[in-house]
Amino acid sequence: MTKRYNMKQTIYLVLCLVLAAGCSKQLNEEPRGLVAGKDALSSQAGLETVLSGAYGSLLVPWTSGFTSVAQIAMTMGGDDLTTHAGSNKEEFREFDRFNVSSLNGRMPPIWLGCYKTIQSTTNIINNYTAVQGGNPDSIRAMVGEASYLRGLCYYWLTRLWGEVPIIPSEVYSPDYLTLKKSKPAEVYALIETDLKRAEEWMPNARRSSGRPNKGAAKALLADVYLTEAGWPLKNQSKYALAAAKAKEVIDNKTLYGFDLYQGDYLKIFAGGTVEDVFTLFTRGQWITYNSFYGLSTMPEDEGGWSDFFPELNFFNNFPAGPRKDATFSTQFTLSDGKTISWQQTSTKHPYYKKFTIQSGARNVYMSANPVIMMRYAHVLLIYAEAQARSAGTPNSDAYTAINAVRQRAGLANLPEGLSGADFATAVVNERAWEFAGEWNRWFDLVRLEQVEAANANKNPGDLPPSGTITKANYWMPIPGADAVINPNL
Repeated sequence: MTKRYNMKQTIYLVLCLVLAAGCSKQLNEEPRGLVAGKDALSSQAGLETVLSGAYGSLLVPWTSGFTSVAQIAMTMGGDDLTTHAGSNKEEFREFDRFNVSSLNGRMPPIWLGCYKTIQSTTNIINNYTAVQGGNPDSIRAMVGEASYLRGLCYYWLTRLWGEVPIIPSEVYSPDYLTLKKSKPAEVYALIETDLKRAEEWMPNARRSSGRPNKGAAKALLADVYLTEAGWPLKNQSKYALAAAKAKEVIDNKTLYGFDLYQGDYLKIFAGGTVEDVFTLFTRGQWITYNSFYGLSTMPEDEGGWSDFFPELNFFNNFPAGPRKDATFSTQFTLSDGKTISWQQTSTKHPYYKKFTIQSGARNVYMSANPVIMMRYAHVLLIYAEAQARSAGTPNSDAYTAINAVRQRAGLANLPEGLSGADFATAVVNERAWEFAGEWNRWFDLVRLEQVEAANANKNPGDLPPSGTITKANYWMPIPGADAVINPNL
């Protein structure tokens, strides 16, 4: 399903810098009653309101954040995702074929959502001392959450766009219309600072469901370190930091409430299990729902939209077992009750079963399912890869970490005695299978500079790249209207 954005929506970043940190309404609503700066933070209740707005900015379907198919579309350069060869899927195909236009309508939700949340959280971080009274521990915890969210948003922005502007204040300045982009190293320095503050200030337990805690900050920081060790920074000293930080989470998983979920694998994607490290919970209403579950991942043979599904080589190479059975749908029921195989669908592809798990009917586009941003399996595999790469050889804990994921998937343990390089390759493959379709594979291929190789030998049934892939294709173009407003973008 294609959604176009008008000029008002595409300049929303600039307008949000004028408005309050709690800005989360769609642009066609009147922004009445909004206040900027520390005026919004005179009480602990006001601080909580602004923080809620920061979460809300990541949850507005079609417009901002992670509840639409935007992050799936933008990571189709990986070998685990593709889209319909025809139909109205041109915006999806641009990512899959590496010819992305700056006017592609699938980019603004992530761009706008992250910057709206950055504005809100910057307001909190800069002005929380204006809160009068209140519980100091609660205030610190909220500032920690704000720091986590801001770090998360800049992390997504720099991984997708590379050089991006850093917004120094929540209060609008005309200088922002000529703000220059910052190098990834500068952005990562800010991300580290934010996540270290979050790690220090957030409590061990979540304040409520859907909130990050100290363990979530450590887990995201470990992931950031792992990425910094690869392209474009290539600071390999970060591997040791990634391993150490992930190990802190593993050693204290009970304290933080994390573990591998051992029940029905598909229940992980309904959210609310011990596997959740950080999850964005939706409410199934028009103003905040998940729109990439259901119809988006169903074939048109069943009345779906065929927005995304796995590439054929990825599906064929995926290790057989209960995890594969749970990850993919391979049989489909037509309106007349007839059952067909994936080879008989109009696209001749299997589909992702994990994104049709919800209460009620599957053929809906307004799901109450959460968006699971990070889970405990990530932590285990971050540790395994980072430890092997930093030490040059995997230790017993690294084997234990990856084998826990493999055992749940119904696979045999990795053989002992692998070299560090071979072990790390096995972990990267495991990450591809465990997080299939979960927008993880693209970022792995980028940091490891394997995008070209992963797209070199496509199955004839999949879309080939439109031309030669280079490092220029690793980053997305800045959304066009914003680049017009500010030529420095």
